[in-house]
Amino acid sequence: MDGPPTSETPQLQLRAYRPSDAEPLFQIQRDPEAMRYTWCAPSLAEARQRLEAYATGFAKDGFAPWTALSRQGNEVVGWGGLNRDPVDPGWGVEVSYFVAPHAWGKGYASEIVGASLALAFGELRLPRVDAFAMPENRASLRVLEKAGFRPVGFVPGLDRNRYRIRAA
Repeated sequence: MDGPPTSETPQLQLRAYRPSDAEPLFQIQRDPEAMRYTWCAPSLAEARQRLEAYATGFAKDGFAPWTALSRQGNEVVGWGGLNRDPVDPGWGVEVSYFVAPHAWGKGYASEIVGASLALAFGELRLPRVDAFAMPENRASLRVLEKAGFRPVGFVPGLDRNRYRIRAA
């Protein structure tokens, strides 16, 4: 297997990243409004490089983020899942996600996080998962808290709050 196992949620099909996903994901990643709380891709080449760096984590870790497609239109609507940041892996296992603005408010981020935690604590038997969110990113804070994450503290170097959830 070259990537994370496919998963389905009520509204999404979550599958391994494919090179053909770079263009639709870049359309989200280049949008300053969509990415105002995280990395905004300056070019398709840089978006592709970063997405592929996350995807290659599967070979080492046994997990990597998925491309999220709406089950109702098979449209790429986001990306996310378990990962170790390829730029700074020392933060450990975390869940990350982004969703296209036209798909906000539909619960997609919550479904990505829920599927990620099911994989983490089920099949992978990980002891904990972390997440990071800027304090002003109220939507992400709600997603994380609803999933059971609890604040650990503020990380000044990242300008983000660190959240954690432990296996039951």
